[in-house]
Amino acid sequence: MKNNNKIAIVSASLGVGGAERFAGLLSFMLHDLGYEVHHIIILDYVDYDLKGKLVNLGKLFADEKGVFRAVKKGKYIAKYLAENDIQMVIDNRSRPTIARELFTKWIYGNRKVYYFFHSSNLEMYLTNSVFWAKYIFGKATKLVCVSNEIEKQLKDKYQFTNTKTIYNPIVFYESVAEKPEAIPEEYILFFGRLEEEIKNFSLLLNSFSKSKVYQNSTKLLIIGDGSGKDFILDKIKALQLENQIQVLPFQKNITPYIQHAKCTILTSYFEGFPMSIIESLAAGIPVISVDCETGPKEIIQNNVNGLLVENHNENALSEAIKTMIEDEKLYQTCKNNAQKSVEHLSLTTIAQQWKQLLEA
Repeated sequence: MKNNNKIAIVSASLGVGGAERFAGLLSFMLHDLGYEVHHIIILDYVDYDLKGKLVNLGKLFADEKGVFRAVKKGKYIAKYLAENDIQMVIDNRSRPTIARELFTKWIYGNRKVYYFFHSSNLEMYLTNSVFWAKYIFGKATKLVCVSNEIEKQLKDKYQFTNTKTIYNPIVFYESVAEKPEAIPEEYILFFGRLEEEIKNFSLLLNSFSKSKVYQNSTKLLIIGDGSGKDFILDKIKALQLENQIQVLPFQKNITPYIQHAKCTILTSYFEGFPMSIIESLAAGIPVISVDCETGPKEIIQNNVNGLLVENHNENALSEAIKTMIEDEKLYQTCKNNAQKSVEHLSLTTIAQQWKQLLEA
């Protein structure tokens, strides 16, 4: 292996979200490739399994207050990278502010740095200023995108040339887990962050209500945590669907809930390369998704492994829900094709792409 075999993954946390789930999976891939992995997380949230050493700055600086806490965390990272002779960094955070990223640029120094882009909402990762974006990220080793569409946006808007698309990986399970207790007999599943401004629960709940599939005993199960939980509960009450929709908190082991779902659903305003879609298909479960930016249309083949619907269209989505539940022939086709449609996203395949990138 070329150069230093130590690598740091810097993330906001290892809790709840798809980007955080990815960081955990990435550590397993890198460990199996022979790297010594160091996780550096800013906030004290750890839900996902990982390989390597965990450096939890949220816990280390729990008693610190005020603006200087961020500065102290940054200086700690710089010292940690130097003392452990770590020459490669994968930055998995959102990066919305110029001042903080100028400080980060100093922290990383001349190391090989791979910046990750998990969403088509580029303002979460880059300033709108092309000048400052190119100053901060133009000489990065690689800007790694989770979808081809995100990479195209980086090239078109910022004229970056140091880009690369590597899809999120997925774990395949050979056996079906026992069905969790106290959930509906038949259900459509949403799982992820409960954030209305990203996931568009208004569209989800209104469309489910219009579909009336609950009249044939198909319910909606929502699993996750986030700032939009009260909004969701209020909306369910307003639609008088308290007996048709169940809301559960985040589940570290989501697989049993996926495996026993009729299908899963995604209604986001925007995405990157949604882990929920590929996790569902890997479990052999079809998906209904809106055609949002970005990711779904790079995964879902309409009427083959799921249904891809025009975004923000309640009528189209409600019809798709009805079709998936009532058209048994279409459902079986999608179910039969689900797992093989994402075989190219196995940990082994994606790990080799990372190996080629890191050793280039």
